[in-house]
Amino acid sequence: MTSRNQTLTSTTKSEWIKFRSVRSSVMGFIVFIVLTIGLGILITAVIRNHWSHSLPADRLTFDPVTTSLAGTIFAQFAVGVIGVLFISSEYSSGAIRTTLAAVPNRFRLISAKLIVLVVSMFVVSEIVCFSAFLIGQAIYRGVVPTASLSSGVVLRTVILAGVYLTLLSVLGFGIGLILRQSAASISTFASLLLVLPLIIFFLPESWQNSITKFEPSAIGREMMSTSPPSQLFGAWTGTMLLIIYVAVVMCVGMALMQRRDA
Repeated sequence: MTSRNQTLTSTTKSEWIKFRSVRSSVMGFIVFIVLTIGLGILITAVIRNHWSHSLPADRLTFDPVTTSLAGTIFAQFAVGVIGVLFISSEYSSGAIRTTLAAVPNRFRLISAKLIVLVVSMFVVSEIVCFSAFLIGQAIYRGVVPTASLSSGVVLRTVILAGVYLTLLSVLGFGIGLILRQSAASISTFASLLLVLPLIIFFLPESWQNSITKFEPSAIGREMMSTSPPSQLFGAWTGTMLLIIYVAVVMCVGMALMQRRDA
């Protein structure tokens, strides 16, 4: 295909073929699915078996939605790795030179990759999150209080869980676009979710209350909770803030890609 015949559609099709044929993408999705659904089943089963021994205070604050989606706490790292490797693996292998020779328009190339990543991750994330929720409620039924998708708050929470995981994959992609090295990008992504909260934990308590709500992981808790703590943002405000984070990282990555050599 010559550069004259290239369109966003044709570039997206070629990136989709590349994405689904790469082993890291396939394995990443398998790990993501197993973590989200598998850990969700394990956690809800444990809660059901120990429900009769739980304290009254714990029963009052129990959230059947968040607990059934608990696997996303670990799955968020899998989706970040998927996003990182979708771009960084091409730099590591040197395949980015071939890709840019075939698609010289870098903005079109990144746009095509983003379309493939966002659509694929959103579809899979929503299917997985709804599956984890429904399986969790089936395990709870008859013993533990359950939630229903007929409730607008519950439906919003499950949908935003998939949105959160999708945005994290794009965040990983943006970090990979900036750093261009898989190990460094994955370490940076993990640090944002794990190390940053630990650093904030050692700050004065008055600072913690002001800063914690801006953490990506705290935003995820806001999005996946039917009733976020009062010191945190609401679900939709948190979603918009995370979108801004992702947009800034992607803009920086795109600007650097336009300036740097492959």
